[in-house]
Amino acid sequence: MDIEGVIAAFWQRAESRDWPAFGELLAPEVRYEASQTRERVRGREAYVRFNAEFPGDWHLSVERIIGSGREGVSWIEFRLDGEQMTGISFFTLDDAGLIVAIRDFWPDPYEPPANRAHLVERY
Repeated sequence: MDIEGVIAAFWQRAESRDWPAFGELLAPEVRYEASQTRERVRGREAYVRFNAEFPGDWHLSVERIIGSGREGVSWIEFRLDGEQMTGISFFTLDDAGLIVAIRDFWPDPYEPPANRAHLVERY
């Protein structure tokens, strides 16, 4: 499976809560980092639990996946309790094609500066 296929499978298995199959995509020494919260999770078992125990009735949809070689990135929309969030995740595969590193970014939306309102269209 190429990097884009691995990332697509990662998100599909997360959305379906198929934690054993989710874990099959991860290297034993996988490392996860969340930049905004500065959390780090090390190891397959810990990272599967980190996701399986995430609270609430959440759902995600994949907007885009781009990859080349052993590096890839995904853009997802994540919904939890009526709130929608954007997630950007960077993935690295090891030589066996397993995910060895994941780095997440969850940017918060904000209001743009008023002095450029005449230059933009809001959506």
